[in-house]
Amino acid sequence: MRAFKTFTGLVAPLDKANVDTDQIIPKQFLKAIVRSGLGRGLFFDWRYRADGSEDPAFVLNDPRYKGASVLVARANFGSGSSREHAVWALDDFGFRAVIAPSFADIFRNNAMKNGLLPVILSAAEVDRIFVMIGEHPGYSLTVDLDNQTVRDAYGWSARFEVEPFARKCLLEGLDDIGLTLMHESRIAAYEAAHPLPYPAR
Repeated sequence: MRAFKTFTGLVAPLDKANVDTDQIIPKQFLKAIVRSGLGRGLFFDWRYRADGSEDPAFVLNDPRYKGASVLVARANFGSGSSREHAVWALDDFGFRAVIAPSFADIFRNNAMKNGLLPVILSAAEVDRIFVMIGEHPGYSLTVDLDNQTVRDAYGWSARFEVEPFARKCLLEGLDDIGLTLMHESRIAAYEAAHPLPYPAR
């Protein structure tokens, strides 16, 4: 997965609490077994009308937030089923980080294992971000995982915490496969010392 260090991105405001994974990526998109292309299904039922046209009232259809890479939302983001597709869809759409006062545990774990950073800030800090978005067109945030801070161009900053092991994996771009391959030589040595009792195909 991509390493996550420091980046600055346009912020899109999703002023909703309890956004569940059914809303993030509806069930009809779960047939996909690859990650690419899932962005088209992100918030599908909110982004599109019944006739297939874009709903201009939905925030991600607002030209002001085109190309946003930071999503800010309210509490309990990512609740519902454990579908990893929800994280893949956010990533494929272009988001690198989601900021909220709280996340569902499974979503948060899936996010960190796929290079999408879930940033937990206090409700008051999230309120402040929403206010700044309204006051400053093109409002951006710099997310610094190394120092575990979020800051803007107006002198505001906030600190967040990520577990040390998860933080190390994100900083180095190590998913579960990458972690396993760090021990490739030891795995190869074990396999050489323990040949299969039957012919390999």
